[in-house]
Amino acid sequence: MTAPAALQPRIACTETGTGEPVVLIHCSTASSKEWRSLCKVMGDDFRAVMPDQWGCGHSDPWTGNGAFDLGSEAAPVLEIMQNLGGPVHLVGHSYGGGVALRIARQRPDLVRSLTLIEPSAFHLLRHGDAAERDLFAEIAAIAASVADAVADGDYWSGMARFIDYWNGTGAWDNMPHDMRMAFCQRLGKVVLDFRALFEEPATLEDHAALSMPTLILCGDRSPAPSRRIVEMLLGTLPDARVARIAGAGHMSPLTHPEAVNAAIRDHLRRTSQRQPEKARAA
Repeated sequence: MTAPAALQPRIACTETGTGEPVVLIHCSTASSKEWRSLCKVMGDDFRAVMPDQWGCGHSDPWTGNGAFDLGSEAAPVLEIMQNLGGPVHLVGHSYGGGVALRIARQRPDLVRSLTLIEPSAFHLLRHGDAAERDLFAEIAAIAASVADAVADGDYWSGMARFIDYWNGTGAWDNMPHDMRMAFCQRLGKVVLDFRALFEEPATLEDHAALSMPTLILCGDRSPAPSRRIVEMLLGTLPDARVARIAGAGHMSPLTHPEAVNAAIRDHLRRTSQRQPEKARAA
């Protein structure tokens, strides 16, 4: 039975700028606000389109209509992209990078260029060699502790371990209390995000068909699972290059915005349809 239109779940989406559309997919626990500094750098050269994921920002929680997977997260973003009237530049960070890869595999015709900031495609580690499976076990332990915390109602310590893993020991303790309370409210969605990333069925070889120009950004202080996924994708995607952000960890868009935003801006300009062919190849 279809719910009345007024009760249909809503995905919020913010836009700014003009020009070629750039769809920006934020990381877990964040929102479209993650991209504020990037929007300033892009200016009016590009049209930033920033959906909030299920249960994030101003979007409604996941509907619970079926098992949650990356396709569930990708579906409303794909609908937005289809309504933009042509191929778009697609940018994703962390979990958002995993969603972006799912979209690129599902509808490569809608993606003009791809930018991945340490995409959390953990399923690639799960099916890798022994060393990669060890890295999968490392991140799986974090996911298990988050799920256990939700089951026990201990949202505070569950989110503390999640935040410290990605930002470094002590990051949680140094946050303002109100910010920590807000993060605790999102822990249930983090469990869904981990599950979607772990159970994605795509193999590393499935990514070899993604021929769009791709920029992958990686902090040199990021957790080992993220750095290894970057190397795996770099060796598989046919038109990929890497930008390494010195001194940065996994949250480089927030901690090192100047370097990250400049790399993304240059990639967008290089792959813009408005640029002469010679400039695009430079």
